[in-house]
Amino acid sequence: MKKMAVAVFTLLLVFSLAAQSQQDANVVADAAITDVAVSDKASTPQVQAQIVASVAAVVPGSEIYLGINQQIIPHWHTYWVNPGDSGNATTIEWTLPEGASASDIIWPAPSRFSMGPITNYAYENNVTLLSKITIPHALAVGDTFTVRALVDWLVCEEECIPQQVELALSLPVVATQAETGGGSELIAEAQARLPIPVPWDVTAKQSVINSETGQGTLALHIALPAEQLAQVQDIWFYPYDWGRIRQSDPQVRTDLADGIQLNIPTGEAPASIGDQLAGVLVIKEQQGIARGYEIKAPLQALANNQPQSELAISFAGALLFALLGGIILNLMPCVFPVLSIKALSLVSHSHYSAQQIRRQGYVYTLGVLASFAVLALLLILLKAGGSQIGWGFQFQSPIFVLVVAYLLFAVGLSLSGVFFIGGSVAGVGSSLTEKPGYSGSFFTGVLATVVATPCTAPFMAAALGYAVAQPPVKLMAIFLSLGLGLALPYLLLSCWPRLQHWLPRPGLWMERAKQLLAFPMYAAAIWLVWVLVQQAGVNAVIVALGGMLLIALAAWLYDSTRTASNRNRALGSAVALLLVLSALGAGIFAVNAPVASNTSGKNAVAADANWEAFSDARLQELLAEGKPVFLNFTASWCISCLVNERVALSSDSVKQHFDKEGIVYLKGDWTNKDPEITAFLQKFNRSGVPLYVFYPAGQANQPIELPQILTPDLVIEKLKGE
Repeated sequence: MKKMAVAVFTLLLVFSLAAQSQQDANVVADAAITDVAVSDKASTPQVQAQIVASVAAVVPGSEIYLGINQQIIPHWHTYWVNPGDSGNATTIEWTLPEGASASDIIWPAPSRFSMGPITNYAYENNVTLLSKITIPHALAVGDTFTVRALVDWLVCEEECIPQQVELALSLPVVATQAETGGGSELIAEAQARLPIPVPWDVTAKQSVINSETGQGTLALHIALPAEQLAQVQDIWFYPYDWGRIRQSDPQVRTDLADGIQLNIPTGEAPASIGDQLAGVLVIKEQQGIARGYEIKAPLQALANNQPQSELAISFAGALLFALLGGIILNLMPCVFPVLSIKALSLVSHSHYSAQQIRRQGYVYTLGVLASFAVLALLLILLKAGGSQIGWGFQFQSPIFVLVVAYLLFAVGLSLSGVFFIGGSVAGVGSSLTEKPGYSGSFFTGVLATVVATPCTAPFMAAALGYAVAQPPVKLMAIFLSLGLGLALPYLLLSCWPRLQHWLPRPGLWMERAKQLLAFPMYAAAIWLVWVLVQQAGVNAVIVALGGMLLIALAAWLYDSTRTASNRNRALGSAVALLLVLSALGAGIFAVNAPVASNTSGKNAVAADANWEAFSDARLQELLAEGKPVFLNFTASWCISCLVNERVALSSDSVKQHFDKEGIVYLKGDWTNKDPEITAFLQKFNRSGVPLYVFYPAGQANQPIELPQILTPDLVIEKLKGE
């Protein structure tokens, strides 16, 4: 009996505690839910809610709008139909007279709110959620039409609070529309915020979802006219359904010749090919005006225009690729002579202390990084101005090409011993001072960057293609990583004494080697003059060579008067400077003059060769016919491109394979600015040339991208699908 009494007492205690727990829970719930007398308004500490109507009275059989207006205190927000990474959408449960009906919520365009890795779609300050209400025919004039709305929402700042209010509104029933009177101004304001049907053609494509990562890419193409494209400051796609995209990832915008493309990583619940992709595209214009456009487009398959590794490249991956690409860039024909000059300077400085040699490396690295920072800043400014840009874009300017040609020619003269300035403009060193030539090291870093930009090394394409589509901070970081890779070999040599032991001993051979290195500089200057001809016409030859003659005369005059009296030295320097400025001024004026189009000449050359000039229209025509097509995107200032063309694409074995298989060879020349080629490069996540793509016969949606360094055997293997 005692045990039974204890058991009964324990059971009663459990029931008592459970009842008390339930009562406490109800108290907590009551604290979260604002329970007020039913009226047209209700308030919580964060939100003031009100039910409003588009009319003051209703007519039987008509349609009206009712809205739930939320006035939200600063820094707090409520949620859209798709709340994003977290949150809950507002719900409205209507209680209506018999025969009446209510539509789903008609949602205004949202805004996005990010906190760390979380991005939500929500409303702040003020929003009115509309529903269309159908009034029953059975109502009699003089009756009252009464509605109730049970509204639930989640309001969040750093904390989130679920809240609920019940609202009611009674409207008199009248006979005619003329008697309905004016409704709330909040209805008209809400209607102005509703997304409108998108007025432009929209194409939605999605890549195959990677089975390992579960990720793919959604590509939205919006065919904006050029005049409207220039006004777009910000653009963002909000899908109606959760999981279609990854909310917290950037939506990479690419401005094309025929509109804008957004590349968006897919989310946990991507749509299937053939499904209807629905959502709101919010465009903010330069004037700060934001407008929402409703999109409903069938989802098509996205051709694998890019390797999956490039599609899924992360910021950390882009930094690593940029570093590796910068290191390999030292072996490119454009940069190697400059690096050799610095290696010679290191040998000549063998009598310096280890600390002085390290400083030389630091200053050289600073010169490289400063130059890459300036280049990145130019890209950022051009992007902000709406320009389509890519790696090596500055070589599309004839003026820049001319100035670099003059610079390399002057460096060659210095290496040949024609003139010296301080520790030598090339940073090779001089016996004029016992101090390390820091200015020379910095200048050599700048020079290495300038001559590196026409080249593209492996790993660079993925990194730069990612960089040009990123915000300014990420773009700058990737360019600095590329610069660090370029500077790294010399930096290691200057900071690691054991590596310096591998360098030869200083001697007379150094002067001969220095003079020998002048000839790659002369060769580079000649090549740039040839590039200039492609851009500005044949008259540019006499202009460039005449300018080089003036620079050579200025260099000789400056060096000849260097040991003269102060007056003669000053006069010689002034005349030399005048000659250099005359060469620059005449050259810039000449190459900047309008040049007659030479398109017909290019086509004539193409007709005699085994290739045709690229155009997207021609490519689509060939693909529609089911023909195999090989694309080569090149530029006269791209050394890697020229080497590949000479070594691989112009070889007899490759030409014979083209002829045998009926492959149509299209060449896109990016020497000068060409928006159509720029747009095509961006489709492959590329910011520069070279780019080689092969479309097998009848496989327009399965292009094969070739490496950036080609050999005849490699090209033929790729064409055979091996």
